[in-house]
Order: sequence, then structure tokens, then C-alpha cells
Amino acid sequence: MGGRHVSVVKINAISVPADRADELVARFAARAGEVSGMPGFEMFELLRPSDDKDTFLVYTRWRSEEDFQAWMSSASFQHGHKQHSGQGPVSTSAELWQFDVVQHEDAPA
Repeated sequence: MGGRHVSVVKINAISVPADRADELVARFAARAGEVSGMPGFEMFELLRPSDDKDTFLVYTRWRSEEDFQAWMSSASFQHGHKQHSGQGPVSTSAELWQFDVVQHEDAPA
């Protein structure tokens, strides 16, 4: 790669019953902005399924693995991921997918 910066991508695949999908979206909206100030943070997207699947994707991109790990260890992460006043988790399961960005292209300006 000739010393070029390689971002890391973390995708949390979260299975959410259809009747709780809106609640998941609301929980993410309530903590908007918490991650964007973290060192090394590059991008976040919450992807809601538009078909009959029940898996949301939480996409984040980071400058490095170390920056991601620092976010995971932060008080902000702990606060954002605590259980909500006895309501429990919205998801039935979650799986973390991890990638290195080896090619990226933006739309022309």
C-alpha cells in the first residue's frame, strides 16, 4: 500500500424483531453525536432493512483499530450501550464484522 492510510470498518449486525425496529432507531437517535467526537472516528451509518429481513447494520469507520478500541473502552461507549430503564435490549442477537478498507471511491465533486 506504499504507506497509505488504511481505515478500519466495524459493522454490528443486529437482529431486531419487526415490532421493535422503531425503538432501535429511536435509541440511536437519542445518542446521536456521542461517537463523532471520538479521536479517529471517520463515519457512522445506521442501516435499516428495506426488505423482509430483521437485521440492522451499524456501520462505523475508524482511522485505526486502536481508535476503535479506545472508543469501546470509553465512558461514552459504556453510557450509550447500557440497558434502557428496565426495557432490556431491543435485539435478539448481534454479531461484529470487521474489515480493512482496501479500496474507496467517492462520487465526483
